[in-house]
Amino acid sequence: MDFYVQGWGVWIALVAACIGTYVCRAIGVLLSGRINQSSEIFRWLAAVTYAMVAALTVRLIVLPVGLLATIPLGVRILICVLSIGVMLSKPTHRLVPALLTGTLLLILYGALY
Repeated sequence: MDFYVQGWGVWIALVAACIGTYVCRAIGVLLSGRINQSSEIFRWLAAVTYAMVAALTVRLIVLPVGLLATIPLGVRILICVLSIGVMLSKPTHRLVPALLTGTLLLILYGALY
């Protein structure tokens, strides 16, 4: 127990986590040249990834935690619709204006109410 009190246990855990992370990354780099990116497994992984991002985004909008939870659901959905409208209105350079629209509208709502 004295070992952990001196702080060495935290450093050993940090080094072990770093080694584990970098070993996995190194294996990924070594194997990346042999992988066919247009295979069925990668298409499936891309679909699962997009589905997870969409689900987390919807959860953040519908069931937020913290300060965002104080904004009514109708206002959050309206701001999302307006941001999507901004994104669809400009075929080029659309992500930053849409994010800026949503952020500024949330700030404006917070300042007014």
